[in-house]
Amino acid sequence: MSSQFVWFRNFEDVLSSPSWLKSAGFTVVFSSLVAVLSIAISLFLAVRADEVIRGAKVYKTLLMWGYAVAPPVAGLLGIMLFNPLMGDLYILFNKMGLDFNHIQNGNDATFVVVLIAVWKQVSVNFIFFLSGLQGIPKSVTEAATLDCKSAGRRFWTITFPLLAPTTFFLMVINLTYAFFETFGIIDVSTKGAPGGSTATLVYKVYVDGFLGADMGGSSAQSVLLMIMVSVLTVFQFRFIERKIHY
Repeated sequence: MSSQFVWFRNFEDVLSSPSWLKSAGFTVVFSSLVAVLSIAISLFLAVRADEVIRGAKVYKTLLMWGYAVAPPVAGLLGIMLFNPLMGDLYILFNKMGLDFNHIQNGNDATFVVVLIAVWKQVSVNFIFFLSGLQGIPKSVTEAATLDCKSAGRRFWTITFPLLAPTTFFLMVINLTYAFFETFGIIDVSTKGAPGGSTATLVYKVYVDGFLGADMGGSSAQSVLLMIMVSVLTVFQFRFIERKIHY
């Protein structure tokens, strides 16, 4: 078996490939939705849990259970819920007249993988947000209550700015999770179908390299993925972190 050095031809082939560009676009949309939705939902749950007095330990423990579920298991649970024959959510959506079919419709399949990925990550974000809320001095919240009667205004002007470091940290963690750790969810739930519409870049690396035996193209995709994540990380720490007050 021989090999030939082709310089940058693998990178040229990848960047000109419609399937790779499609996966890149889906990865950007998928990662953004997972990061924003999981952070927003977990922040809401953490704020509500922080206000619970009776049964607080039980309530918080139930919200943290998802943290123990591995991504492939989360994907399996999602497939059971969206099974065309007995899936409760599949049946519910179609009874509502949505004509839901994630096996043939790319948008429906995207909804499925985003929903599973967000559910898996909410519990992790919830733990950090709840810890951040409990770390805010009571004197600050009491003073804010005296100065402003509106709970919503107090949250956005006092509480949320104090949670900015936690939010920034979780944004970095969630984007990394969406880029890489959702591989198991996609592999179990949709396998990139239909027509590669739910294949993230890391999943496409696996499909092309291990299933398609295109080691050169797969390696080039891996390098491009590393560059994309590095640029995104530098952007976050260079521009977004400047607005964070610790």
